[in-house]
Amino acid sequence: MVTFSHADAGTDEAAWEGSGLDTIGELPLDSAELARMEFVVLVAHPDDESLGAGGLLAWLTAAGAHVEVLLCSAGEASHPGSPTTTPEQLAAVRREEFAAAMGAFGLADHWEFLNLPDSGLAQHRHVIAERLADVVGRRAGGRPDADGGLVIVAPYRGDGHIDHDTLGALAAEAAEAGGHGLLEYPIWYWLWATPEDTAWRNWVRLLLSPAEQRAKREALNTHASQLQPLSDRPGDEVLLSEQFLAHFSRPFEVFAWRPPVTGRRSARDAEAVFDALHRSAEDPWRYEDSWYEQRKRGLTLAALPEQKYDAGLEVGCSIGTLSEELANRCGRLLAVDASGTAVGRAAKRLARYPEAEARQLTLPEQWPEGSFDLIVVSEMGYYLAAAELGELFTRISASLAPGGTLLLCHWRHPVSGWELDGDAVHSQARRQLRWPSAGVYRERDFVLETFIAPESAGDPWPETAHDAG
Repeated sequence: MVTFSHADAGTDEAAWEGSGLDTIGELPLDSAELARMEFVVLVAHPDDESLGAGGLLAWLTAAGAHVEVLLCSAGEASHPGSPTTTPEQLAAVRREEFAAAMGAFGLADHWEFLNLPDSGLAQHRHVIAERLADVVGRRAGGRPDADGGLVIVAPYRGDGHIDHDTLGALAAEAAEAGGHGLLEYPIWYWLWATPEDTAWRNWVRLLLSPAEQRAKREALNTHASQLQPLSDRPGDEVLLSEQFLAHFSRPFEVFAWRPPVTGRRSARDAEAVFDALHRSAEDPWRYEDSWYEQRKRGLTLAALPEQKYDAGLEVGCSIGTLSEELANRCGRLLAVDASGTAVGRAAKRLARYPEAEARQLTLPEQWPEGSFDLIVVSEMGYYLAAAELGELFTRISASLAPGGTLLLCHWRHPVSGWELDGDAVHSQARRQLRWPSAGVYRERDFVLETFIAPESAGDPWPETAHDAG
C-alpha cells in the first residue's frame, strides 16, 4: 500500500527528466481518428482533470471528438484543518473552479457532478459504476459518425489515492466488459514513485502543442483554492507545491493506454512490436541494471523446486539474461522469442553453453519438438490474444514431462494496448491446466507461480487443487 502526503517533497521532476520518460512511445491516435471517437472522462476531484489530462482534453475538443466528463466529488477534504473555510464552503468554491476549467477546455456543457464524498468514492462504487454504465451505453455508437469506438479516461488505478485507484479500477472493468479503450492518467504517482519503478515504461506519451499547453495552464490556474493559500493561518496552506506542479509542465502528458477492441492483438503483432523495440535499444527493459529485474530474476530462480533439470524451454527469452541462469540449471536449454533481434543477442549470451540454444519462434503457432521437464513463461503471456494463450497452455500440457515444472511470472499492472494482464494469464492457466500449484508469490508489481504436471495424463486432480494462493 502506497503511503504519502501532498506535503512530501517526493521525487523531483529533474529525476524524471533524466529517466528516459521522454523516449517512451506516443499515443497512436491522430486528429482524424479522434474526431470519430467518443470519450468519457472520470474525475475524482476538481483539478485532477487539468493536472493529469488537461492537454488531452484540449486536444480532443480541438479535434472535434465528443467528450463527456463525470466529476465524482467536489474535493471538499483538501483542507481538513482549515480554520476559515468549512468543507461545504470549500465544495462550493471548488465546483465553481471546475466549471471554469471546463469552460477553458470548451466543455462547459459537457460535464455533470455526482456529488459523492471526497475520499469516500470506494464506498460508492455501485453508484459510480451504474452512472458510468449509463453514460457509456448512451455514448457508445451514439453518433452516426462516431465509428472509431469509445475510450474511458480515468485516474491511474495504481495512483496511490483511494479515490483515484477506485475510479481507475471501475474504468478498467467497464472498458474490459465493453471492449472500450482505456486511458489512465497518473497524478500522485509522479510524487511517490521513482524512475526505478517500471510501470511507466509500458505507458505512452501525448505530445502537446503550444496551444494545448496554454489551454492546460489556463484551466489549471482556475483552481485557485489549490494553488494559493486560503488564508495566512495554519491549515490554509497551498495544497499543490511548485515542486509538485513541475511534473505537469512537461510538453507532453503520460498515460497507461489500452485501445478499443476492434480486433484482438495477436502473437504476430507482438513479433513486429518487439522486434522494433529491440532494434531501438540494446536492453529496452533494463534487464542488466534494473534492481526490479535483478530481484525478480533471483526470485524466479529460487522458486524452481528442482536444483537441476534435464531439458528446459524458456518462452519469451528477450536478450537472454534469465536464459544464462537457466542454462546453469538445465542439461539442455532452448530459449525462444518472437523477436529475431532479441534472439540474436540471447544467442551471444548462450554461446558458452554448448547445450543451450536461442531460436526465433512465434508461439504458439510455431512450437519446438521434444519433451521438457521445465518450461518457463516470463512476462509474455499477455502479449497473446486469449485464444492464443489457450493454445499456448495446450502446447505446454503436451510438451511438459510428467512431474515437470511450469513456471509463470508476469507483471500485474495494465499492459497498454493488449487484451490481457498478468493476473488474467495466471487465472487462465489455473482454469485450463488444473495442475497443482507448487508455490505462488504475489506482490504489487508481479505474480510468480509454479505448477507441477501430473505424473500421468489420466491422473484426476481435485477441483480445488488449482485454486492455491
